[in-house]
Amino acid sequence: MTEFPPAAAIPPAQTARTPGTPWQITAWSLWDWGGASFNAVMTTFIFTALYLTGAAFGGADHASAVLGLTMSIAGLAIALFAPVAGQRTDHSGRRKLWLGINTLIVALLTGACYFVQPHESYLLLGCMLIAAGHVFIEIAGVNYNAMLLQISTKHTIGKISGFGWAAGYLGGIVALLMVYFGLIRPDVGVFGITSADGMSYRAVAVFSALWIIVFSIPVMFAIPESPRNPNMPRIGFFQAYAELWRTIVRLSRTSRHTLYFLIASAVFRDGLAAIFTFGAVIAVGSFGFKTGDVLIFAIAGNVVAAVGAMSAGFFDDKVGPKAVIVTSLAGLVVCGGTMFFLHGKSAFWIFGLLLTLFVGPAQSSARTFIGRLAPAGQEGELFGLYATTGRAVSFLAPAMFTVFITAFGTQRWGILGIVLVLVLGLALLLPVKAPIHAAAER
Repeated sequence: MTEFPPAAAIPPAQTARTPGTPWQITAWSLWDWGGASFNAVMTTFIFTALYLTGAAFGGADHASAVLGLTMSIAGLAIALFAPVAGQRTDHSGRRKLWLGINTLIVALLTGACYFVQPHESYLLLGCMLIAAGHVFIEIAGVNYNAMLLQISTKHTIGKISGFGWAAGYLGGIVALLMVYFGLIRPDVGVFGITSADGMSYRAVAVFSALWIIVFSIPVMFAIPESPRNPNMPRIGFFQAYAELWRTIVRLSRTSRHTLYFLIASAVFRDGLAAIFTFGAVIAVGSFGFKTGDVLIFAIAGNVVAAVGAMSAGFFDDKVGPKAVIVTSLAGLVVCGGTMFFLHGKSAFWIFGLLLTLFVGPAQSSARTFIGRLAPAGQEGELFGLYATTGRAVSFLAPAMFTVFITAFGTQRWGILGIVLVLVLGLALLLPVKAPIHAAAER
């Protein structure tokens, strides 16, 4: 098995790839556009937030506790299976096939949420469907991220990654607007659907499932299957874990900075996730936002994040992903720290949108950082480790948010808890050697 090269000295020949066509890049990005309906519509804003954790399911406290438990189990499953799933697709040369299979499972689990009726007896079913969907969309994302290297070169990986992130943000917005104004807000929605028996929210699940399927079809036709590496023997499921351990050991010996980045990115990505997880909560509890204000801000924030991800892609290819991530994290720390001292809706609108502006670039360039490090034929395995390390510390930002609130007595202090996680991630990232990017070779 080929060893990972040192992070700062990746041979140019290893990164030489055929540029993707405009249609291939668009088709690849449309997968993110479609998958956003699961994250934005089902999980963040509509189905889970407004329906599954509502009064019909035993109250917000009880429903949230059950949801939290199932999501914790899902996080453990992702941590256990993601790297092996990526490794096995590298060995088999069936990356696109497994992307399609896992995406279809996500769509089926999403559509099955239609059967979650507004009664406490259906709570566990709903939580299990959402949690299982998270497992399969994360595993699908391992193959999707690895596919980035099939359609980009060292000169374009930043722009294409940013384009994909932007598509995800914008797809979520469009899907959110369609279900909110077509099904949730009106007394009688499209096709005569009403809120009786939770039907408007259950119809959202069907819409989201179809949205995922429709926008996942192009990538299956536009991008060829990844070639199988004949030097990689077929291995059994349990053998894959032994091989994974050997890979981690090799990383610690031959490419420590790759391992360092996996650790640093796990920390700062948890901080980035917390911005979206607790942003709406902070807006309502500390800055006086109402429900309608939150929805409008969510739409505006996603637009700004998309713009940030798109623009940062160009800088990623010019100065490298590390510079983009460091700049973004520094901007997040400054904006978050400033927000702590301010009050009122205007302050949150200004600095909240600035936060989303920096989130997109940090997410996109973290992906390209891994993409520039991945040896040919081992992209899935490295992206699997990327997913696993992210899950390993996913408790950190929520814990710091809770600890600061508990220690100082008000929700506002939770902002500093999240900022501290970002500071830690930035501190861990600074010593990491950056991979060679296109501009540095000129």
